[in-house]
Amino acid sequence: MKYTIGIDIGGTNTKIGLVDHDGNVIAYSHLSTTAYPVFELYVDALSDEIMKLINANKEFPCIGVGIGAPNANYYSGMIEEAVNLLWKGNLPLKKEVEKRTGLSTFITNDANAAALGEKLFGAAKGMRDFAMVTLGTGVGSGIVVNDEMVYGYDGFAGELGHIIIEENGRLCNCGRYGCLETYASVTGLVNTARQMAENYAGDSILKEVGKENITGKLIGEAAKNGDKLAKQVFDYTSKKLGLGLANLVAITRPEAIILYGGMISAGKELFVPTEKYMNDFMLHMFKNKVKLLPSQLPGADAGIIGAAALAEEEITKGRK
Repeated sequence: MKYTIGIDIGGTNTKIGLVDHDGNVIAYSHLSTTAYPVFELYVDALSDEIMKLINANKEFPCIGVGIGAPNANYYSGMIEEAVNLLWKGNLPLKKEVEKRTGLSTFITNDANAAALGEKLFGAAKGMRDFAMVTLGTGVGSGIVVNDEMVYGYDGFAGELGHIIIEENGRLCNCGRYGCLETYASVTGLVNTARQMAENYAGDSILKEVGKENITGKLIGEAAKNGDKLAKQVFDYTSKKLGLGLANLVAITRPEAIILYGGMISAGKELFVPTEKYMNDFMLHMFKNKVKLLPSQLPGADAGIIGAAALAEEEITKGRK
């Protein structure tokens, strides 16, 4: 059996797990990301937790470490200018963890890690061509073509959330206007609901609660309960997402697109209109040939499992 350490670095917390060949997390650890204002101290603490986990589970030999983190560059092994982490600059995470633990270590961004988790253990198992799209605060993506993750020239390819789908559209955190994530993320969903609620003439829970109390969860529950405004919000959001996915298909022709993140809890309220619009916008030769699937990774452990999958994938392919 192969066992790998998967590490999910978030802006607040870092989750660590020992993962088996079937994607089961058999032991856990964690630490606060924000408790270490100096990067070197954080790496010391992280490496200590890795070794504690390994030493407490010696019956499960560990072959390597995978790390998913914001702005993690697979090529350079660095976290590069991550805006939601305390430490600034280019941080040699791969090199420093390897030096302290003696274990082969691999890093990538969280969306790529999630895609690899789906490839080895989830909805994309057995697929050589697919895309994973994360719908959270923003829109992320991991794209696999011919059984290889697409990293591009400098390690940062696959930014589906930042394709422009609306000229002079909503202002994005990247500084440009009209990016997909300003419409198809949970943040975009909520902003759409707030805008529509202001001019909606009928009854809706989204009007009753006040725009500052509208959340993605509320919109999803309202849509499931037949709230017409909430359904309109999902229809608008799905149209934008469907357009973005159709454009992605024209470039990479995946077997499937897998959606992951908080928004997929809306179920058919999201998937049915998104699939319809995706095929409406699709190049004719691809219509109705690309599967749209929900993630099969367990939500709480998805980051750990995806990072562990990165390590297993790289080691299996003989990379260091």
